[in-house]
Amino acid sequence: GFSIYTFLLCFTNCFFFKVSCSTSEFRLEGDYLLGGLFALHEIDSVTHSISKSGYKMLQVMKFAVEEINNSTTLLPNVSLGYEIFDHCSNTRNFHSVLNFISKNGSIRPKEKLNNYQSKVIALTGPYGSSRTITVAPLITMDLIPMVNYGATSYVLSDKLQYPSFVRTNPSNKDLIEMIIHIIRWFGWNWVAFLGSQDDYSTDGLKLFNKYINNTGICLAYQEGLSLNANYSLTVKKIDKLNINVIVIFALKEYARKIIKAAIANNIQDKVWIASHSWAMNQQLPREPGIRKIGTIIGIAERLLSLPGFNEYVYSKAKGTADNKSEKCNQDCDYCSLMTAEDIINESPTHSFAIYSAIYTIAHALHKVLQCDLNKCSKNTIVKPYMLLEQIKKLNFSLNGQQVKYDENYDPIIHYAVVLWRTHVNPPQFEIVGTYDKLPEITLTINKTRMTWHNNGSVPFSNCSFECKAGYSRQPEGFHSCCFTCKKCPRNSYVDFSRDPYTCFPCAESEWSDEGSTTCKTRSVVYPQFTEIPSIIVMISAAWLIILLFAVFCVFAYNYDTPVVKSAGGSMCFLMLASLILSSVSVFFFFGKPTSVFCLLRNAIFTFFFTVCISCLTVRSFQIVCVFKMAAQFPKVYSLWVKHNGQWLFIAFSSFVHLISCVIWMTVNPVKLIADSWTFNDQIMLICEMGNTITLTIVLFISWFLGFLCLLFSYMGRDLPKNYNEAKSITFSLILYYLTWIAYFTAYLSIKSKYIVILNAVAQISSINGILFSYFIPKSYIIIFKPQKNTPTYFQTSIQNYTQTISRS
Repeated sequence: GFSIYTFLLCFTNCFFFKVSCSTSEFRLEGDYLLGGLFALHEIDSVTHSISKSGYKMLQVMKFAVEEINNSTTLLPNVSLGYEIFDHCSNTRNFHSVLNFISKNGSIRPKEKLNNYQSKVIALTGPYGSSRTITVAPLITMDLIPMVNYGATSYVLSDKLQYPSFVRTNPSNKDLIEMIIHIIRWFGWNWVAFLGSQDDYSTDGLKLFNKYINNTGICLAYQEGLSLNANYSLTVKKIDKLNINVIVIFALKEYARKIIKAAIANNIQDKVWIASHSWAMNQQLPREPGIRKIGTIIGIAERLLSLPGFNEYVYSKAKGTADNKSEKCNQDCDYCSLMTAEDIINESPTHSFAIYSAIYTIAHALHKVLQCDLNKCSKNTIVKPYMLLEQIKKLNFSLNGQQVKYDENYDPIIHYAVVLWRTHVNPPQFEIVGTYDKLPEITLTINKTRMTWHNNGSVPFSNCSFECKAGYSRQPEGFHSCCFTCKKCPRNSYVDFSRDPYTCFPCAESEWSDEGSTTCKTRSVVYPQFTEIPSIIVMISAAWLIILLFAVFCVFAYNYDTPVVKSAGGSMCFLMLASLILSSVSVFFFFGKPTSVFCLLRNAIFTFFFTVCISCLTVRSFQIVCVFKMAAQFPKVYSLWVKHNGQWLFIAFSSFVHLISCVIWMTVNPVKLIADSWTFNDQIMLICEMGNTITLTIVLFISWFLGFLCLLFSYMGRDLPKNYNEAKSITFSLILYYLTWIAYFTAYLSIKSKYIVILNAVAQISSINGILFSYFIPKSYIIIFKPQKNTPTYFQTSIQNYTQTISRS
């Protein structure tokens, strides 16, 4: 029903608008007929104008057909013919399309493909997306190759809707991608997009919005204009928004109005990016005042001239006077008035696209007819769908340009970036860059050829100035391109390739200063065995252990002497053994710490040193007990001696302290931690002290025993000299207290890896205090003053003490 309606509508149009034209201009007989649709006139509801560029397109098709017919290799012994119509508007051109798909003046709907034979085997045109989308369903439903030269809408790449649509010009997707590559090449991100209200511009704007995602480009202004729009208001809005790059993705009549409005409103120093539809317009560069508006960059075919075409036009220029035909839409009232120069000087924008369209059909026909260098098989019945099957496989070179199609029958494009040189007379178009899609998308622009309106430097068109290194963007307003800059804080960095809006935190093993773009690896620090302070402390500990062993041997050898017995006898060996074991803990402070090392370095010292202090305490108490309490409390003293009170006290106090140490090590035990907060560039491996309460209990027991020891020593300050340990014990314990008070003060106020060495030094100092104040003086008497290590000497001391007490 739709086909019949359409046919009647077009038949009516043809009846009322019958005109005459030259048969030779629009028709050529041949073995195989091609169709051509070109806009020689522009007719809409408002205007009726001529389109001289359409006539040049028509001449290009005729030139290509004649060139192929004269070739002896492409289609030998086969001739191509054509029938061309003026596709001036949608409502007046359906009969042209129906003419192409008919056979002997009739159309059979739902005919099988093998039985269907249209008047033409393929056609090219029409110009423009809207016109093509209107007529394409009629042509593509029968799989007639519609090899188009001037429709860029990406919708046409949908093969479900348009199965036989082929194009030799880029799709809007390719054109938009190229424009985005140009914008990014120059570092712009604040752009305007102007178009018209047709399928071409609407599709382009939709694709532009889609493909600028994640590119850093912001569309600051967009508008689809009608021919009656207020163009002056539009350009003023753009200028007020400080947008310096304007993409005009519209047909030439709209572009002309925009450029004229910019000139009239004194809009200056902008960059105008021209879509391919008007990038090679021959009239606009001559507009008075166009130099003031800035720089115009266009995208166009890389091959702008066809070898032999100019000669062809000159040879045909004299043969266009006879204008009589009975065909509808085959009239060109102004064509006979155009000179060869007029035709040649028209925009070459679509010349190569038309040229390659005709050659595409010819190469496909070459394959279907199984042609060789001499002849083609004329016995083959050519159906349109057969050509379509071959077109997808084509890959040939045409005037140095590769012609090849993808799965959507879109071409593999090789385009050029064109600079308008409006400061010379006549204006020139210079190719300053290239854009290739294969083997990968590559844009190259020759910076030395680019001349800007501001004398050399690339114009600035960004909403905000780029942030310095180490500064992140802070969004300001709706557009991501508008931002302020904020310095990244310490231990964070900004990576523009990853996300310029975020200061990423460094990993725990890394660090950075303020305003950094990368993180540096932290050095892991701890007291190493090879460091000089570590070596000094370990040598000191080793000598201490050796000295303690030596004293142990001296005391063992002289066990039965009065000095050893007055010092505690067998208790001395427990004290010395405890001090030796306490000294061993020093070696766990060096090297890379582990949880076990953390546990051993303080637990061993704390327990065994407390055992030693408990021995000193009971020793001090026992001396006081013998000389003072035995007479006053004889029963208590007898019980103490009878039940070995000194060993019970040592065992009890040691057991209590052991239990407290076990609780300290099991309830929130001492553990290794990596201190990454004290220093920026370092991670200190330190041992945490564990639970504060349990640690306090452990220290309290040790320090309380020390306090008792001091108390008993004070009570025995007037005892016989040989038994008086008050000075030595007081000195050792005061040194012990002062050492650990100093250490804990440093621990709480200073953060350094050497605080660990201070801990080891505190342990050595505590051990040395007891060794040198208690054991060394006695060892000195044993070795160097044996006369004082006799029972007689000790008895004399006791008698003197007794006489002194009795006199008082």
